[in-house]
Amino acid sequence: MHRNKELHSFLLSKARNLTEEWYNSLDKNDPSGVYASDDPNVINALKKQNFEFHLHLCEAFIKEEKAFLEDFQKWIRSIAQDPQHLNTPIQFMLREFFRVREQYLDYIKDFVSLHTGEFPNEVIDSWNRLILKAFDKVMLRFVEEHQYCLQQKLSAQQELIQELSSPVISLNNEIALLPLVGDIDSRRAKLMLENTLNQCANLGVNFLVIDLSGVPMIDTMVAQQIFQLIKGLRLMGVTATLSGVRAEIAQTAVQLGLEFNGVSTYSTLRQALDSYAIIKR
Repeated sequence: MHRNKELHSFLLSKARNLTEEWYNSLDKNDPSGVYASDDPNVINALKKQNFEFHLHLCEAFIKEEKAFLEDFQKWIRSIAQDPQHLNTPIQFMLREFFRVREQYLDYIKDFVSLHTGEFPNEVIDSWNRLILKAFDKVMLRFVEEHQYCLQQKLSAQQELIQELSSPVISLNNEIALLPLVGDIDSRRAKLMLENTLNQCANLGVNFLVIDLSGVPMIDTMVAQQIFQLIKGLRLMGVTATLSGVRAEIAQTAVQLGLEFNGVSTYSTLRQALDSYAIIKR
């Protein structure tokens, strides 16, 4: 353990050197990502992150593995969540982990050469194995955190897209339009129901035209969701009507036995809007 502490102190004293050597040898011609940036703020942040990495990594020689990884976790999570790193291809980041690992193996050689004959080969081998294992553990945790953050980001983007794909557009103080475009799956249908009811309540509309012109197919699930939406709107005092009911949609509805009883349907948006004008007279 005493030998490990000596190596720990040596590596800790070289942390700044490790960072500067790493950054100076960095391939700055990457097409994208944090390593390609020439922004001084990004560069300073990158160096700071790398330096903090060394402060943690050196502790592999003086801490039990569990404590070492627990203390490292905050750094791992912060890098995985960092916007600059999230916009960097994962293969570029793994490449840098590998390069830094080689730095450590070289510095262990330097340490051994400064103490020629003091350490048996099995001790030197154990240090090299410890570095390899530490990097493996840290890299694995980083990839897991990075993947999780990317998935969260993707889910948030998908929800935003889903929300934007079913916007309620106010035409005047009383009338609004819900233009539906593309396929409607169960997830989108659920969001459509929630968002439309909320948006109609916020807009205070009395009449909503649900336009199906951009929906390629109507099946039982889609029809049920539309009926649920219309029912929810009716409870709020909003009258809903369907437009854009093309011949193929009508034919599919008949084949599936879908009935639009109690719902006004029109082949065009103009007809639906004109019907409201007639009602108001």
